[in-house]
Amino acid sequence: MNKCSTPILECRHLRKCYRDGTRELVILEDISLEIPEGEIVAISGPSGVGKSTLLHIMGTLDTPTSGELFLRGESLATMSAAKVNRIRNRHIGFVFQFYHLLPEFTALENVMMPALNKGAHKRHCLERASELLEQVGLTDRRSHKPGQLSGGEQQRVAIARALFNEPELLLCDEPTGNLDENTGREIMELLWKLNQDKHVSFVVVTHDESMAQQADRWIALHEGKASLRRG
Repeated sequence: MNKCSTPILECRHLRKCYRDGTRELVILEDISLEIPEGEIVAISGPSGVGKSTLLHIMGTLDTPTSGELFLRGESLATMSAAKVNRIRNRHIGFVFQFYHLLPEFTALENVMMPALNKGAHKRHCLERASELLEQVGLTDRRSHKPGQLSGGEQQRVAIARALFNEPELLLCDEPTGNLDENTGREIMELLWKLNQDKHVSFVVVTHDESMAQQADRWIALHEGKASLRRG
């Protein structure tokens, strides 16, 4: 696949800190990086270094103490909260370490539930959810509930759900963290295939440096600061 240099998302001088009485706890310090369209970007680092915080800021689930976030060159700081919410819902998908599936619903229902809750037409949701479950290799498991699925299968359902609105950017926070090595490898192979087939940009937070080495660019966090390992 041809990679292009247009950044879909850009972070400029992000800083995140919290107050603990009179002490300032700095989580992120002067983070500047780009997520080029169509690329997979890995972010690695030890626990507690701020990887998830950075990912949440990228996904507009959290706000920086200072600095700016740009989506396709437009600063999110200039937008209303309603517009930011619309952008998140339309352009950004999330995959987490914990699958957050609803246990009382089937795989098919879990994939289409967020869209149904927003008033989408049921027939469209059924067709779209079925298509996505086929893409992630779960056609024969569509009527199974989460308790009847393996961890890898549950993560595939979560990925299908994240792709429902055809996001341009998928943010993945330790997507293989709860999986054994072989299943984790299968999930990463699936993400890489989706990147190639659907041209979706990915940011993948991971502890696994062997996984990070496979990305188009690899960013390491250390003591709240980012360094480009490869790009």
